[in-house]
Amino acid sequence: MKLAVVGGGSTYTPELIDGFARLRDTLPVEELVLVDPAADRLELVGGLARRIFAKQDHAGKITTTTDLDAGVAGADAVLLQLRVGGQAARNKDETWPLECGCIGQETTGAGGLAKALRTVPVVLDIAERVRRTNPDAWIIDFTNPVGIVTRALLQAGHKAVGLCNVAIGFQRKFARLLDVNPSEVHLDHVGLNHLTWELGVRLGGPDGENVLPKLLAEHGDAIADDLHMPRQIVDRLGVVPSYYLRYFYAHDEVVRELGTKPSRAAEVAAMEKELLAMYGDPTLDTKPELLAKRGGAFYSEAAVDLAASLLGGGGSPVQVVNTYNNGTLPFLPDDAVIEVQARVGHDGATPLAVPALDPLYAGLIANVTAYEDLALEAALRGGRDRVFKALLAHPLIGQYDYAEQLTDRLIAHNREHLAWA
Repeated sequence: MKLAVVGGGSTYTPELIDGFARLRDTLPVEELVLVDPAADRLELVGGLARRIFAKQDHAGKITTTTDLDAGVAGADAVLLQLRVGGQAARNKDETWPLECGCIGQETTGAGGLAKALRTVPVVLDIAERVRRTNPDAWIIDFTNPVGIVTRALLQAGHKAVGLCNVAIGFQRKFARLLDVNPSEVHLDHVGLNHLTWELGVRLGGPDGENVLPKLLAEHGDAIADDLHMPRQIVDRLGVVPSYYLRYFYAHDEVVRELGTKPSRAAEVAAMEKELLAMYGDPTLDTKPELLAKRGGAFYSEAAVDLAASLLGGGGSPVQVVNTYNNGTLPFLPDDAVIEVQARVGHDGATPLAVPALDPLYAGLIANVTAYEDLALEAALRGGRDRVFKALLAHPLIGQYDYAEQLTDRLIAHNREHLAWA
């Protein structure tokens, strides 16, 4: 089995490598190719990746290349974890929206739209080259904004599934609180990428006992603290929202907070510099503890599980993924991309049925889906007016004066990445 990781020079990659090494019975990788245009980073990350495999007695071969076509040739699956423009572009995404009093964030709001506009054309080009080289390869997208990128891939006819680590993070957290094995915890996870709610926490499978009321009663303070939300709000909802919902539920409070501290991108850039120095140490053969602060917790386990199921291995039959709605949420079009529990196999992902959603959640999901429609149109076809309409439709913006200002700033800060600009 051959896998290729596009964006393999990312400081995330040792987390992924560690998962491949530990879970080799689930996903027996014989060849792993790390693909990245940044040859200097690739050399450092690739060296550590080989040492991690050797440390854990993994017989697989790890190679590196800056040549995309060569790297993906013959791959059974291609994982996308790229960041167009790097942390410098992310830093802009997180700062210029604040000038208009709006959230500065890399996956939602105006910053999220900027990332989508930069990313979708690049990902579609990569996917077309994968299809020419190996039309049977699965594409697993971890590149944000995952929902929009996955929809672009699916609409273009690619064999693609989107992946996020939010659900597996909740699963592991709840398993610790309940003192059970994570495999026993099934989430009623519903929504869009970075716009989800845990409506239930079931033990033993999709039809198991819902222990969410017990979790909230006994561990509500800890759960609310992790979400940075008041305990009484979580109790009133009776569900566990993704921490990304704080951008919607406490927008003005978050804007004030973001204006008083360095951007997350600046923090990550400093962390990456330190990590890359560590990766260059020839004696390092395990992922460093600092990597846990970089983000992407449990990404490797989720990625291995998904790849194993898609490639006919020993992955879990039910996983949280991003895929076509196909009637799962009846208030959305079939070709909307949702993030829910799905049955995953060599034919792809089929969402499980979900209960009727309260209008409190359904309304926001529908609103953000409409924004994503417009965002994808802007990413595919370009044009200032399409950018403006997408921003006006976003529930975190929604005012024409803000949308005008943000459109000008978005284009000014991203001109080098927008062919139409």
